Amino acid sequence: MLLLPMWAVVASAQDDGYQLNSGDAVRIHVYGEPDLSFENLLIGHNGRISYPFLGELKVTGKTAAQLQQNITNGLKPDYLVDPRISVSIVKYRPFFVNGEVKSPGGVAFQPGLTLRKAISLAGGFTERANKKQVLVIADSDPERKEQQVGLDYRVQPGDIFTVKDTFF
Repeated sequence: MLLLPMWAVVASAQDDGYQLNSGDAVRIHVYGEPDLSFENLLIGHNGRISYPFLGELKVTGKTAAQLQQNITNGLKPDYLVDPRISVSIVKYRPFFVNGEVKSPGGVAFQPGLTLRKAISLAGGFTERANKKQVLVIADSDPERKEQQVGLDYRVQPGDIFTVKDTFF
């Protein structure tokens, strides 16, 4: 039977390719070092966090596993002999639903959400909603272009959805 240290399990569970960005919050745990551990560290609007001994770290675009490796590499040579670190995401940045939904605004992201579920979280469609015309500006799109999507679209944090209305 293979036993892995707990920090290895946490790291692998978070290495799903999700890229950190402003508004996300992470948990950083350094085993045996409570002064270097943080439970709810919010990534600032500049995409950085402030970390003891290492200063400002740019985390935008990195996965939790990459951030874990950066902190390990930064602490290992000068501060800790064998740092055991885990990084996990405790809060994702919200996505936004506006237009013909009952409760437009920001919605807390949850992994695995489809647009159909996201609209339910926003109170559902209004009577005037065009269920076949939903537009998204994907947070990952550098051009920020609106695209029409279906209800099975996989929601990502930071996405902005607009539910159009029908014409009678």
